[in-house]
Amino acid sequence: MQVSARGEYAVRIAVTLVAGHPNTVSASALAAEQQLPRKFAEVILGDLRRAHLVESVRGVEGGYRLARAPGRISVGEVLRAVDGPLSEVRGRRPEETSYEGAAVNLPRLWVAARAAVRSVLDEVSLAQAASGDFPVQVAELTSVDDAWLPR
Repeated sequence: MQVSARGEYAVRIAVTLVAGHPNTVSASALAAEQQLPRKFAEVILGDLRRAHLVESVRGVEGGYRLARAPGRISVGEVLRAVDGPLSEVRGRRPEETSYEGAAVNLPRLWVAARAAVRSVLDEVSLAQAASGDFPVQVAELTSVDDAWLPR
């Protein structure tokens, strides 16, 4: 799995909206808090708004806020809002792939890999990401000895 800079920034912005911002917060303040380029943050906030994950409020007290409770928005939703599907094989969804011969079983592998990614990113809410109180199955994945080692 590869998370783009855009996806990473979107999750950082969304988690920042959870932590310590009960009302609205400006794009500039969000960008500054996460040390992101302001223009990039504005574009990402536009994507999140179009996906109905954040709302924008105009006026003196204006800015951005989450459109739903942070416990009801998954990290997977945020990533999809800015990057599209979580898993693709050469620009196609895993279930749309087909091969012949020795590679005939690979679509099942691609679908399984997507399911594994979903089982983490769709099960962790923004509230959990902000607090670090992850679901048991996610916490267990990070406790495996080699989970933190590159391969």
